Amino acid sequence: MTDHGLGRIGVWTFAFDGHPASEVREAAAEIEELGYGTLWFGEAFGRDSVSQSWLLLSATRRMTVAAGIANIALRDPISMAAAERAINEAYPGRYVLGLGGHRISDEPIKMDGYSIPSKGRAVASMSAYLDAMDAIPLVSAASPYPPRRVLAALGPKMLAVAAGRTLGAHPYFVPVEHTARAREAMGPDALLAVEQAVVLDTNVSRAREVAREHVGFYAAAAPHQIASLRRLGFGEDEISQVGDRLVDAIVAYGDMAAIEKRVREHVDAGADHVCLQVLTARPGEMPRAEWRELAALS
Repeated sequence: MTDHGLGRIGVWTFAFDGHPASEVREAAAEIEELGYGTLWFGEAFGRDSVSQSWLLLSATRRMTVAAGIANIALRDPISMAAAERAINEAYPGRYVLGLGGHRISDEPIKMDGYSIPSKGRAVASMSAYLDAMDAIPLVSAASPYPPRRVLAALGPKMLAVAAGRTLGAHPYFVPVEHTARAREAMGPDALLAVEQAVVLDTNVSRAREVAREHVGFYAAAAPHQIASLRRLGFGEDEISQVGDRLVDAIVAYGDMAAIEKRVREHVDAGADHVCLQVLTARPGEMPRAEWRELAALS
């Protein structure tokens, strides 16, 4: 395992969106004091990735803040490259830019001689996007620390791009088997930072229902996740009906021992870093009590 400076355990969350900035700052500062190595956040319909990065970095002093992920469909390469440099200059060595997402337009992006392919060609789109970011002649001050990027890679081709072009991969919504496959595909040196959804609830039946709702959302509405599940051997009925085997593979639920066991399995399979996404029956609420309890794993 290679030390990439993210720590062994991190927090992954969508929960900051919908809460005032003052509450987000307070929560981020507490997550840092609890000893987590990295704070990851998703990008959907709340704060955009760039503004959320600034907010979290300004609220903390040491911890790494990681975009997991900044959607390449939402900003062109020059704006992403400029933002990456500015954030890395202001908070040197504390920012990781995760890139991924899905193009929503059939029209290629053309810029400075580069053409980002149309949607449906994920590997070609990402490779061209990285080419364009690297080619932009930025004139702003640069950090002494090189930028750190990871890709939201699931399939073998994107994992190869992640290992060859960036620090490594940040797989989301994956079982331990995927971690083993990703490590084999990327080799020993690339970063493998795995998101793991967890429900910390000793009422196993209730915990499993929370887990099932989470899995069901992606199994119904995320084609890239469905394709990944098929590659891992899950059948059409298991996916469409959100079967128990699928739920149990994607989400760790139960007591602390169950969560710790899943983290250990990912590490044994080749993960350098595991970031825990807490799921609860309280949608939209920041799960601060669970973050405090899970900090014992860090």
